[in-house]
Amino acid sequence: MSSPPPGPQTPFQQSVAHMLRQMDPEPTREGLRDTPRRVEKAFLHYTSGYAQDPKKVIGDALFAAETDEMVVVKDIEIYSLCEHHLAPFFGKAHVAYIPSGKIVGLSKIARVVDIYARRLQVQERLTMQVAQALDEVLKPRGVGVVIEASHLCMMMRGVEKQNSKTVTSCLLGLFRKDERTRAEFLQLVRN
Repeated sequence: MSSPPPGPQTPFQQSVAHMLRQMDPEPTREGLRDTPRRVEKAFLHYTSGYAQDPKKVIGDALFAAETDEMVVVKDIEIYSLCEHHLAPFFGKAHVAYIPSGKIVGLSKIARVVDIYARRLQVQERLTMQVAQALDEVLKPRGVGVVIEASHLCMMMRGVEKQNSKTVTSCLLGLFRKDERTRAEFLQLVRN
């Protein structure tokens, strides 16, 4: 049984259909018939971070706190797209901050990571954007972000190194200035 013909295509879907005609000898076969619509829907999700503002996501999840001890959220899963090849990269983000009168709901840290990961990215910029956003909103004594990721653009093409990982860091405030604070954060990330 054949599926009904697809409706009018958006410009994005037309571009995907054109690409399929260039790559596949049978671009109209059943398995590819609805691919332009599915690809558009997927890419809208992959890049949904552009429509979000970290300040609004954190919103009223800031709470007064007397602590000035380091807060670390480790192993936040990230999924992003390399802006050079549109190939996925994925891994983990480790985020820490030292409060200065305010703490933030822990889930909001993961949401800030997602906002920037759900954009066309390079890992270096992603790391910096997460750190700068938290620094701007929380005004903490320091922020540290480490991201370790595997890039399919290095694994499936080019040098084809399946076991390679890229590690990036951005350290602000006490994490940059104080060697003991930096060492404590990096030790916590390693364990």
